[in-house]
Amino acid sequence: MHTLYRSKTDRQVVARWCRSRLDAWEVPHRCETVEVVDAQVHLTFVGSGPFRVLFVPGTNFNAASSLTLAESLARRRGVILVDLPGQPGLGSGERPRAAHRGWYGRKLAEVLDAIDAEPMVALGHSLGGAVLLACDSDRIAGRVLLAPAGLVPLHVDLRMLVPSLLWLLAPTLGRTESMLHGFTATGNAAPAAIAQWLYLVASHCRSTLAPPPLPDETLQRRVGSPLIVATGAHDRFLPPERLGPAAREKLGVDLEVIDGAGHLAGDERPEAVTDLVDALMNRTTE
Repeated sequence: MHTLYRSKTDRQVVARWCRSRLDAWEVPHRCETVEVVDAQVHLTFVGSGPFRVLFVPGTNFNAASSLTLAESLARRRGVILVDLPGQPGLGSGERPRAAHRGWYGRKLAEVLDAIDAEPMVALGHSLGGAVLLACDSDRIAGRVLLAPAGLVPLHVDLRMLVPSLLWLLAPTLGRTESMLHGFTATGNAAPAAIAQWLYLVASHCRSTLAPPPLPDETLQRRVGSPLIVATGAHDRFLPPERLGPAAREKLGVDLEVIDGAGHLAGDERPEAVTDLVDALMNRTTE
């Protein structure tokens, strides 16, 4: 196991930001840390329950950096947000070097067993989508995969590569904001808190890379299960023209395209993402 934090102090800085943001959040919620094999998973329970939606964020994101989408989801039903172990946040910071080979999916299944979760519709963004595809828990009744990793490699052109490298190697808030221009549709801006958060990540963490495509046998287990795959119409990492054919070929579903959104569709169009969760929820309860 190795840690994503540069030092113990760096870990404390990240945790302090997350706790402060959650403490200041006016939406009713509670937090819990669950011990599983070789990891701690931090959960944020939003709303009054019953908790029927599970949200798994993407690479470098967590509950505290996902409050816009969490609030939208929680207006309709109780939500559990996951801080994955091995990702910046309030979970444990250690992960195996081959974490993308099913480790995240196993940790998620273990925590759902540990809390005796009722069957839920799970929403996963980016890395979170790949984690849900790899997770074999029967407590997941359906999956909404938002710009999911695990189907095709992420596309990074020079317009994205240069700002991303500058953010990673010599982070400043200005460089973080510049990088985030490529995450959203033209005319949209990432929330200021996201820029602050990712500046913190680059300054205090060893950023993890996006996962490679999952093995065909893993994807085959999801064919025929309740499933929605979606991406923003202007997503530069997983554009519809690349993700759509992969979703049809590997999972047997047509891609849903969210207008007016890029890779951060949960912040740009939170109600549209919540509508997708509702649509799948209706299918699983028919």
